[in-house]
Amino acid sequence: GGSGARFARARRCPESPRLGGVDELLAEKVLRAVEQIPTGRVATYGDIAELVGIGPRHVGNVLARLGSGVTWWRVVNSQGRLPAHLLVQARGQWRLEGISERADGSGCRLSACRADPTELDRGYTRAIRGL
Repeated sequence: GGSGARFARARRCPESPRLGGVDELLAEKVLRAVEQIPTGRVATYGDIAELVGIGPRHVGNVLARLGSGVTWWRVVNSQGRLPAHLLVQARGQWRLEGISERADGSGCRLSACRADPTELDRGYTRAIRGL
């Protein structure tokens, strides 16, 4: 699929930073995990980290470097927030998907739109078969 192209681009581009200590297989697992978050739902960096077996900061590193091709706006911190520089673009996507925002506008309402962890795990298990 297209996942190999993500890494091919990263390797060809000399200015591309390393993956913050995460190898390509783990990075691919992160991206596939993010792709399992249903429309209208979010997961935390920790949720994705638990699926993949790495730390939440590694999830953030992978998304910062390679996440432009996946639904990155569906991955938030444990308070439902994203870095300020991503929030404006994320809000537009959240509105399109019906992800409800916090009253103060600082993020999404995690309690209202968090993805079901069992369903995420099922989708992730299917998505990584053959890796």
